[in-house]
Amino acid sequence: MASEISSCESSIFEHKDIEEFYQEIKNLYLRDNRPWIIGYSGGKDSTATLQLIWHALAKLAPEKREKRVYVVSSDTLVENPVMMDYLNNSLQKINDASIQQKMPFQVVAVKPEIEDSFWVNLIGKGYPAPSKSFRWCTERLKIRPTNRFILDQVAEYGEVIIVLGVRKSESANREQTINLHKINDSPLSRHTHLPQAYVYTPIEDFNVNDVWDFLLNKESPWGVDNRDLLTLYEDASAAESPFVIDDTTPPAGNSRFGCWVCTVVTKDKTMESLIEKGEDWLKPLNELRNFLSETQILENKPKFRDHRRLNGKIQFKKDKNGNDIPGQFIYGPYKFEICKEILRKLLKAQKEIQKSESGSKYNLILPEELHEIRRIWQMEKGDWGDSLPKIYKEITGTDLDWIKDDLGMFTKKDQKILEEICLKHEIPLRLVSKLLEAERQVQGMSRRSSVHIKIESILSEDWHTKEEASQKAKENQKY
Repeated sequence: MASEISSCESSIFEHKDIEEFYQEIKNLYLRDNRPWIIGYSGGKDSTATLQLIWHALAKLAPEKREKRVYVVSSDTLVENPVMMDYLNNSLQKINDASIQQKMPFQVVAVKPEIEDSFWVNLIGKGYPAPSKSFRWCTERLKIRPTNRFILDQVAEYGEVIIVLGVRKSESANREQTINLHKINDSPLSRHTHLPQAYVYTPIEDFNVNDVWDFLLNKESPWGVDNRDLLTLYEDASAAESPFVIDDTTPPAGNSRFGCWVCTVVTKDKTMESLIEKGEDWLKPLNELRNFLSETQILENKPKFRDHRRLNGKIQFKKDKNGNDIPGQFIYGPYKFEICKEILRKLLKAQKEIQKSESGSKYNLILPEELHEIRRIWQMEKGDWGDSLPKIYKEITGTDLDWIKDDLGMFTKKDQKILEEICLKHEIPLRLVSKLLEAERQVQGMSRRSSVHIKIESILSEDWHTKEEASQKAKENQKY
């Protein structure tokens, strides 16, 4: 980090006085009644942005600081715990200081809906660990929760201004994105997807030296010591994970603050650095992350993942003529047994970190997520044995208040009988299980038309084994 700060890039403050930034912010704030939404991740750039705006608005008379400024923080539920501690502490101080100083800032924490959470999708539905080509997590964990809040404000006020701590010097792509959406003769840009939202990037011309110079020489108005933030960066050798509002935001680099489960990068250098600096309690998290990363290795996919896609279809890679290549599947979700294995590993990691003082307060997975995963396993995976409560009891030694299905679930004994029947008649077990579950779900309904749609959808899936599907692809090549 010291070398980063000592870089010899030209400083913005050689060309523009800090008071000019304050004046621009005050003018923009007073121009209309559109509320401001500041994206705050707790990292250096978003902290500098919030601090810059706070100092500017503090120069206004109290009666002119009436327009609300929301400080929006996104909790993905799988954030790096060390950074999350720092962030939560900062958010509390921001709220307290805003009240004491009669400032217009109000902290808002947004989280994904339970059905969108990381573990519900990965363990429940079987989504494979995120990769560069399939970053399903960003939309669900970051974009949707933030946009829900933005759209609520749009509904009330008509338009909003989103304030982001992004800088042109971060990358050529970032500079291009900022410049592309700029409004002529205005400090604002157009939002890439929301027509009623505008974007303001007050530190866009700062380089990294300017950010640290501002943070270390201007006292934090909400009472934190920005040198603690610098120490946190040094300990983790990290860059901050950007506040994400759309899918144009690039992933952070190998050394980053962000989700501890992230497998878009090969190794989590931030986590490893924190462990090396004495945060040993994070080891179980890093080991689980590394296991998830291993499931993405090409030669490992047949072991961990189903040969059918999430939609039930079988797809092969294509040759140069567009023909299916037999045996070269485009693999789908995790196999059900792998989902159960990941849950065991996660609960073991949670149990392990909770033995330490530092990790005692952390739940890596919420009870609400466990209930939703159980529902998905029973209704979509044909888990007649109701595996999840048993796994939970096996690992934790305790029970949750599990919901009992009033319709009556199929049992493990039923499943064994069905297995024998399906084997005898050479019918896929999962096919019959899903058909029976579809029928069970409409029991007691006065209108049962929906069951026909479900049955048609189930029957339209590919039910061939890997061997049968490959043989069929070979036969198709002959014609």
